[in-house]
Amino acid sequence: MVEFALPANSRIAVGKRVSHAKGAKRTKTFKIYRWNPEDGQTPRVDSYEIDLDKCGPMVLDALIHIKNDIDSTLTFRRSCREGICGSCAMNIDGTNTLACLKPIDDVAGDVKIYPLPHMKVVKDLVPDLNQIYAQYAAIKPWLQTQSAPPPDRERLQSPEERARLDGLYECILCFCCSTSCPSYWWNGDRYLGPAVLLQAYRWIADSRDEMAGERLDDLEDPFRLYRCHTIMNCTKTCPKGLNPAKAIAEIKKLMIARR
Repeated sequence: MVEFALPANSRIAVGKRVSHAKGAKRTKTFKIYRWNPEDGQTPRVDSYEIDLDKCGPMVLDALIHIKNDIDSTLTFRRSCREGICGSCAMNIDGTNTLACLKPIDDVAGDVKIYPLPHMKVVKDLVPDLNQIYAQYAAIKPWLQTQSAPPPDRERLQSPEERARLDGLYECILCFCCSTSCPSYWWNGDRYLGPAVLLQAYRWIADSRDEMAGERLDDLEDPFRLYRCHTIMNCTKTCPKGLNPAKAIAEIKKLMIARR
């Protein structure tokens, strides 16, 4: 019988437990993935019991409280705290989401926090996004035109043309969707993934852009586009309520229509 096991240095160990809630009336334990590439240790999960009355209502508030008042070595990304920048994307309670938009009270029991799955980890909760940003750059995410701009005004859109961008321009590139997609886990080196393909369709659908044909040519590939198998994890997990699977389907429809 074949037996499979993870290498010893990749098994997640039980880390330290810290209580910072003496005399507190409302407490919560946060179990956080920790890994430092410089100390030679295996990954571990540290537990922090905190007083909920000493921090705000969101998971990001608790992480900031832990870093500021309990363990300054904890490492994570954050910026706007308003669900706009996408910096604090992580896996919370088994779902990819934004820590700044995830209420602590929505989690029953201990709050388990890990970095975005199936990405290389820089440290603790910080994933390496170099590859996925390179894929984003590859779709040329800016307005491309061949005609000269109007001399006395901007390039205009009708209300109907502008409405075609609803559900696309709101993407904040948190990559919760791509890192929840099994097709991206398996083929992330060649498949662009839900986030990047949604961004690609955002420019294809823009009436002011004049390079739709060339954009479709760049996506006509067995891996870049067609590794999407409509699993729908991307749409389920998007913290902004967008539908990357629909955007990918629209690209596929355009591919068929032009044949």
